[in-house]
Amino acid sequence: MSPAGQLLLPALVLLPLLALLPASWHGGGFDLIGQFLVAAVQPSTDPALIAASLRGIAVTVAVALWSWLFSLLLGVIGGVLSAEVVSRTLWGCSWPALLLRRVLAIPRSLHELLWGLILLQLLGLHPAVAVLAIALPYGALFARVVAEQLDGLPRRNLEALRLAGAPAPTALLMALSPPLWPQLLSYGGYRLECALRSATLLGVFGLGGIGADLRLALQSLQFHEVWTSLWLLAAVMLALELVLARLRQRWQEPNRELLGGFAALLLLLLPASRWLELRWQVLFSPWQWPEVLPLWDPNGWLQDWPQLIGSTLLLTALAALLAVALLPLLLLLMGPGRWPRLLLSACGLLARLLPPPLTALLLLFVLQPGLLPAVLALGIHNAGILGRLGLEGLDALPPQPAQALRLAGGSPRQVLLVAGFNGIGRSYLSFGAYRADVILRESVVVGLVGAGGLGVVLLESLSSFAWGEVLPVLVVYAALTLVGEQLADLYRRRLLSGPLPQEGCPPSASS
Repeated sequence: MSPAGQLLLPALVLLPLLALLPASWHGGGFDLIGQFLVAAVQPSTDPALIAASLRGIAVTVAVALWSWLFSLLLGVIGGVLSAEVVSRTLWGCSWPALLLRRVLAIPRSLHELLWGLILLQLLGLHPAVAVLAIALPYGALFARVVAEQLDGLPRRNLEALRLAGAPAPTALLMALSPPLWPQLLSYGGYRLECALRSATLLGVFGLGGIGADLRLALQSLQFHEVWTSLWLLAAVMLALELVLARLRQRWQEPNRELLGGFAALLLLLLPASRWLELRWQVLFSPWQWPEVLPLWDPNGWLQDWPQLIGSTLLLTALAALLAVALLPLLLLLMGPGRWPRLLLSACGLLARLLPPPLTALLLLFVLQPGLLPAVLALGIHNAGILGRLGLEGLDALPPQPAQALRLAGGSPRQVLLVAGFNGIGRSYLSFGAYRADVILRESVVVGLVGAGGLGVVLLESLSSFAWGEVLPVLVVYAALTLVGEQLADLYRRRLLSGPLPQEGCPPSASS
């Protein structure tokens, strides 16, 4: 099957979702959805509300920045030590690197929300809880990328330096760091965007920032206040995307100073963290160290595991297929013109801004609690992320194939299907496979809408301090996500028949 056909095949997921709709639809809050949409053009302009929203966004930005910086530090150190080429060069064997990779798989197997809830229970409401909750899994993810990039680099220069008598650390630094820097800086910029979304999500669950304001305003039906915060958050996110896009262009140009752009980004963001009362000394204020917890309870393992695992996998599969299908399907239905693209970009930005739990709460105005609102919430949020990367991939395609098809009499939709979808199909699907792995981790965040699965049991156990039930679910959840990660990697390797695109790289840069 052609890449375009593979790109449209996930749209079949709409058939089971439409079959679930009659049983889920109640429509009782349809007027509330209308009020929410109308409030988008009538946000509150109350100065006190704007000031409070700015303070919340400042806290979110600070949490995102500090967690991003710590994750970069952890990722670089862990990635270098878990790279086989480094281990073989320094110690003459690869088992230390392989062992460290297995250890680092544990923190990245759990979603940052789970880390946040666990650390909140253990350490109390400390300013560093949200920072650590994001930095731990992000650092492990970044370490994986660093290790894979190092192991995938050509080794001729390294071998030449070693034969010339250069010490092992010097040879590694001189041979591998120049080709590694541009890729890591580009990926690091993407992780900053992810950290901002994660910091917003943690706020929804009570860890401070704009997410807490959004949830309170939405639950109290203060839609004008919701949109005030959303528009301000959108402005911050757009500014960040523009800065990072410019820095990526700069890093890809030859003879450019890479660290200069990186330093400029830090200079732009560091004042926020100081303004926000989240300074270094606050992060390391006195901790509330926990007592020994009763983690082992044999009864905690007596769960209906087939049903819980099956519900989690079904939710993940449906949401992942929906996320992949929405962009190509909407582009074909709306046409590839300028205004449809602008509308899709605006809707994608809104989908990325709203954390999945808040999208699920909106859907509960018209849908019964259950599987469908959870699938839609996760699918729409991840479709916003995939849609942005897909549109960037289409813009980066060479224009010659599309021009040739237009000259041959092809319609705009035919040009989009043949030249566009075939051009980005494999790389878009490969990133979709990575997002499926992310959605499996994110399935825990929509437990509040009654979707079932491991996420519901885990959130209930954490809220009731039933630690004997928490440990078994965490073990099963981590095992599932690690298996899903391996399956996604195998699919991406087979799809691309070459080196893996790294998580977060846009489709145009993944192939």
